[in-house]
Amino acid sequence: MRFLQQVKTAISNLNPDEIRRAASRPVRILVQAGSSASYAAIEDFLAPANLSSEKRMEAARMLARACDAGSDGRFHLVFFERGTPAPEGWAVGVDAFRFDANHPSRLVRDVLEHKDEYVLALARIFPAFRTAAIEKTIHTVARENALFSIMTALPNVLPSLAELPWAVGEFASDTAVLTANQIRMAFLLSAASDREVGYREQRSEIGSIIAGAWGWRAAARQLTGKIPFGGGLIPKAAIAYAGTYVVGLSLERVYRIGYGLTRDERKDAYEAALTRGKEVAAGLLARVRGAGGSPA
Repeated sequence: MRFLQQVKTAISNLNPDEIRRAASRPVRILVQAGSSASYAAIEDFLAPANLSSEKRMEAARMLARACDAGSDGRFHLVFFERGTPAPEGWAVGVDAFRFDANHPSRLVRDVLEHKDEYVLALARIFPAFRTAAIEKTIHTVARENALFSIMTALPNVLPSLAELPWAVGEFASDTAVLTANQIRMAFLLSAASDREVGYREQRSEIGSIIAGAWGWRAAARQLTGKIPFGGGLIPKAAIAYAGTYVVGLSLERVYRIGYGLTRDERKDAYEAALTRGKEVAAGLLARVRGAGGSPA
């Protein structure tokens, strides 16, 4: 009950309405190319033939060809063909992004890097953006949880051996915060997948996340007292990373095909994510210590 109360407190600042608004915000895109075939190539990349007719119509309302009459309205982004100049008044890499038919995913990568405020809205409609946005979200939230684990434990390494960063009471509180961030990730992944967002709408996924938190905490407890002084920082952060990453992978499958990872798949995914998590945690710890406690 104490842990559940901690989770309730931790999620009190989570507002799914903000994520809903970000996913549904209007985005108009001006497409510029040198030929009809090139226009079609860009549009087919963004809205492939396997989209439902409803989604294709929604995508069509977001796109306008520069060669069409009435294309001088207000736009948020420009996608232009490689080899053609960006329209006047638009800055490449800021609000105008180049499409290369030989490397179309570079457009997605550039937009995700520079225009984060539009990512959820683009992912909700366009499959090419959805996959990349989901992958980035899972890694980003897993990394945040690893960093949180380091930041909350680092001060306790300094005073004495008596103050272990794995103290059960303290780590329970940490786990509540990590769990709340996983719930936030569930909101983001659902929005990017064009699914309903909210506590009621996602009560099954949220229940699974809270139940799973006990497993991650138990794994961390097993390390208590078995790691030399100060050496528990990286394993603790790696567990936070791996646990969050596997939750994200399972949620992605739920929203894509209706069911999550099997037990064996979760085990394999966790082992792979734990290896990666150790690398991420080591890099974060080096940055935090090098910056005197600040990850910046």
